[in-house]
Amino acid sequence: MTRIALVGAGSMVFAKTIVGDVLSFPELADSEIALMDVDEHRLEQTARVAEAMVENANLEASVESTTDRREALEGADYVLNMINVGGTEPFENEIRIPESYGVEQAIGDTLGPGGIFRALRTIPTMLEIAADVEELCPDALLLNYTNPMAICCRAIDEATDVDVVGLCHSVPHTASAIAEYVDVPANELEYWVAGINHMAWFLTLEHRGEDLYPRLREAMTDDEIYERDTVRFEMLDHFGAFVTESSHHVSEYLPYFRTDPETIEEMTGTGYAGRMPTATYLEGWKERSDERDDALADVDVDDVTIERSEEYASRIIHSIETDTPRRLNLNVSNETGTIANLPEDACVEVPCLIDGTGVHPCRVGDLPTGLVALNRTNVNVHQLAVDGALENDREAVHRAVKLDPLTAAELTLDEIHAMTEELIDANEAYLPRLE
Repeated sequence: MTRIALVGAGSMVFAKTIVGDVLSFPELADSEIALMDVDEHRLEQTARVAEAMVENANLEASVESTTDRREALEGADYVLNMINVGGTEPFENEIRIPESYGVEQAIGDTLGPGGIFRALRTIPTMLEIAADVEELCPDALLLNYTNPMAICCRAIDEATDVDVVGLCHSVPHTASAIAEYVDVPANELEYWVAGINHMAWFLTLEHRGEDLYPRLREAMTDDEIYERDTVRFEMLDHFGAFVTESSHHVSEYLPYFRTDPETIEEMTGTGYAGRMPTATYLEGWKERSDERDDALADVDVDDVTIERSEEYASRIIHSIETDTPRRLNLNVSNETGTIANLPEDACVEVPCLIDGTGVHPCRVGDLPTGLVALNRTNVNVHQLAVDGALENDREAVHRAVKLDPLTAAELTLDEIHAMTEELIDANEAYLPRLE
């Protein structure tokens, strides 16, 4: 039987999705599912739903739950990391302190002051998980869902021998959005996507041999469609490719869209992708806190069924366990030069072939100059954030924030220094000892 450990399984809705995905494959329906979280109440909620899924479908899978991480990892074949370190207090500091200086983050979990400081409080715990993996299940594949994806995966690559792959659903979500904009079935799109997490590029985009980029450019002239994805259409117009993260999110990784209220207002569109104001994710996180504590309120465990989502984890596991070839966009080390004009130690998001022999990144070659230049502005921050976390290097943290594109567009160097010191002081209890 395949043993799959979920670390951070107290997020019931997401953990339920992952467990359901795994059990939806007949070849994995006898898996051992080990659920682990430090929050015993939320863990219990997830365990009840997972056990109901197995029982209702009359499967041979087993479900165990524990607050002991080592117990969950013992003998695991796959480890899914979905932790959140620190909770609401540091998250609020990472958004509100920069906001007081004029740095307006919508999400703050990938780059910018928010992403950098989220990485600093997350990487130490991830290194502890990796150390346990090296001891208790050294051949396991670590599948990481925790943001900031590129920074966390890069830290694991640099500091450990654990085989880590980062999973994100931005590519299929973007493909679905594009399919709506150009009015073609999403499952008939053909594309080649590469770059970095949350800033990868649709290098080719076709439907039955037709290049869809002319139709996408035509679609953006429709005001109703443009309003659904303002920033991404602007990037398409100015840089020639569609990017893989929603407009409100990708606006944080660039210097163009969040430096004055007028531009933010101008770029605010319709629907989920159009939410440009500051702290949209933080406010949503706080509003959903009670729901997470009472996640079973609207769930009848007797009626819980198994459904397969678009998440990648179960497909990776199924491909490796059954030698079923698949191609998915994953976050991996660029050590083999998958993207030739990005550093070899960067974490890149590229097409990967998965089969019984594992995960194999596809060679992309050079990205177009304008696109790779934008990626490099983020990769530079990734490296310095990792240096700060792994070496307890206070100066590296300062330089990471100073090189952040949005922060640098808004503040002077002295202002950035003061803001970074304030963030370090406010979140000191959650950070490595910075010297």
